[in-house]
Amino acid sequence: MRGIRGAITVGRNDKEEIWQATQELMTEILHANDIAPADIGAAIFSATEDLTAAFPTTGVRHIAGFDLVPLFDARQCAIDNSLPRCIRVLLLVNTDAAQNDIHHVYLRAAARLRPDLEG
Repeated sequence: MRGIRGAITVGRNDKEEIWQATQELMTEILHANDIAPADIGAAIFSATEDLTAAFPTTGVRHIAGFDLVPLFDARQCAIDNSLPRCIRVLLLVNTDAAQNDIHHVYLRAAARLRPDLEG
């Protein structure tokens, strides 16, 4: 089992925008790591305090194959000067991939969270 991390930001606190961003993030993680929803043991999402319009996991439920994946939403810690309007995810994935073959995905302004992964 491996952990795969990712994050994305949204422009505003809007239900459809939160769902669309979460779907974009999840789709990119699946593609980058050549995994399917059936490979995911669980997904833990967090959102910053300024995102209150929707649960990120509701957006993921609209992706085919996620009906049986355990999904969990949490509130991100409120830290001074942290990145606003940010959704983060930790996937627990059944894979034989080595740790250095895992591709963590940080999109939009969230790329600033992991500058070591850019390029």
